[in-house]
Amino acid sequence: MLRLSRPRAVRLWAALLAGPFLAGLAGCDRPPAAAPPPPAPAAAGAAAYPTYTYEIVRTWPHDRGAFTEGLVFDRGILLESTGLNGRSSLRKVELQSGRVLQQVDLGPQYFGEGMTILGGRVYQLTWKNQKGFVYDATTFAAEREFPFTGEGWGLTTDGSALIMSDGTNQIRFIAPATFKVIRTLNVTDRGRPLTQLNELEYVKGELFANIWQTQQVVRLDPATGRILGMIDFSGLLAPTDYDNQTDVLNGIAYDAAGDRLFVTGKNWPKLFEVRIVPR
Repeated sequence: MLRLSRPRAVRLWAALLAGPFLAGLAGCDRPPAAAPPPPAPAAAGAAAYPTYTYEIVRTWPHDRGAFTEGLVFDRGILLESTGLNGRSSLRKVELQSGRVLQQVDLGPQYFGEGMTILGGRVYQLTWKNQKGFVYDATTFAAEREFPFTGEGWGLTTDGSALIMSDGTNQIRFIAPATFKVIRTLNVTDRGRPLTQLNELEYVKGELFANIWQTQQVVRLDPATGRILGMIDFSGLLAPTDYDNQTDVLNGIAYDAAGDRLFVTGKNWPKLFEVRIVPR
């Protein structure tokens, strides 16, 4: 599965092979200043589920150099996984200032992806290496590695299983002790596979999944994969905040104790606390 936010030569080559649809997406990979990514094709037309928009509760600073792939709120701070070869890392970030408090860098051969925390351990995916890493959540000491098949995109947990996306319409539930797949969800939108499922977050019994290359987040029933709603985050980052490195929406974190939802993007200068409201 092609990920168009990857190195530009690979993106252009793959777009030419893939035809007009992916070629169109490739043009939106690095939006010009003041130009946000396009709306999700899946959201067009009469939806068979509720649609939502948002209210900004508060805005926080975010490291514009962080190519955000995974985001978690844990005990008052943010954990963030960043991507790109030679720039991938696992970080602890102070919410109020955006300051990096602790960081572990991945080797240059790895492209960091989704990340979650479960049972005092941090689990982090890589994109194409079919390998994940486990760290102590307090010290970031490396504990072990684990294998998986296919690509790694998003990662979250329901408190029991690891829940992983790979860019297709499938979501895998994985046992954290053995890393074996327990079950798989197939997500469809009006009878068609809903692909490009990326960053994941478990929110009050639902799965939130960002649809990559869009500003849409789909709400899913984790038992069935049924779409419960679609959130449109269009316009979240102001046009004046875009520069030539600003990339797509990606990064969802939920503070269960405070019932707060945070959203950001790759190389965004801001992180937003948002409230979801019906459209």
